[in-house]
Amino acid sequence: MINEFYMNGYAGYVMSAFGFTLLSFFGLYIVTKLQFVKEQRKFVTKFGSLNPEKANSAKTQRINKEILADATNN
Repeated sequence: MINEFYMNGYAGYVMSAFGFTLLSFFGLYIVTKLQFVKEQRKFVTKFGSLNPEKANSAKTQRINKEILADATNN
């Protein structure tokens, strides 16, 4: 039973690979989150917030409809 816990000597390798994978995923999440916040701030400073009239106008444009349709299908 105790030998199964140590995975016949491979436990250190398996657990370190598992830990490295989790650390990599966490790092990727942090980097992606920081880039998203940066781009969001750039958008707000460049365009500000859309008022409802402009938002409705953007929804009626053909290219925006195509983009939104593709985004919801994925």
